[in-house]
Amino acid sequence: MPVATINGITLGYDVYGAGDPVVLVTGTAAPGRVWRSHQVPALRAAGYRAITLDNRGIPPSGPCAEGTTLDDMAADVAGLIDHLGVGPCRVVGFSLGAIIVQELLLARPELVDRAVLMATCGRADVLVSAMAAADIELCDSDVKIPPRYAAYVQAIQNLSPETLNNERELQGWLDVFEMSAVDPSEVRNQLSLQAIGDRLAAYRRVRRPCLVISFRDDLVVRPHLGREVAESIPGGAYTEIAGCGHYGYLEKPDAVNSAIIDFLAGPSRP
Repeated sequence: MPVATINGITLGYDVYGAGDPVVLVTGTAAPGRVWRSHQVPALRAAGYRAITLDNRGIPPSGPCAEGTTLDDMAADVAGLIDHLGVGPCRVVGFSLGAIIVQELLLARPELVDRAVLMATCGRADVLVSAMAAADIELCDSDVKIPPRYAAYVQAIQNLSPETLNNERELQGWLDVFEMSAVDPSEVRNQLSLQAIGDRLAAYRRVRRPCLVISFRDDLVVRPHLGREVAESIPGGAYTEIAGCGHYGYLEKPDAVNSAIIDFLAGPSRP
């Protein structure tokens, strides 16, 4: 994996294929390689060059230190786009990654041609705030959650009833979750970024084409929160995909990839 020094820290990234660049920004605690199973192959098949990165806090990128802000995270993505010389480019974000992209659209709009924002919000409502506070409290305690229990909780929170009721498929997810369990203390400062203030009014200044994708069974960022973002962005488009939870881009990759690629194929901005 190549690395670059951006904003005084190391950022790991990968580049796949050739063609017009698409930068993919992951969610909380997720490495850039999560895009490799489904989105990278689909983008390459559509003729794009996929660029993934590990957000600060995810090795080999540098630490997400206490006091890190969403502005810092957006500046990291901007710095990588500048470093690679690929702007203006298409950008896709998921969950916290989508919020980072939203701030990038405000801070460095000249770097973005159009953006896809998945499982996103423009404000932390009571439930999002409660989850973030609980996650941080767990990180700051001495409690260690057994991987098997963490996998079960992750499944309940992030998968749809359709997947939870498919026993063979669910067992595969549980195995993956158990093997890839992350110590919450390692991403504590990423968790603190989830509890954002109300940014909906600010998003009225966005002047790039944006598609918001929500997942109908998402219990972490419920669809109405994504719809608020689409309604706040002038000309923002919105679609909702059924049969998937928060991890919809992994549960229903064909439907999600089709929506992404159809939108990315739109005309470039003037």
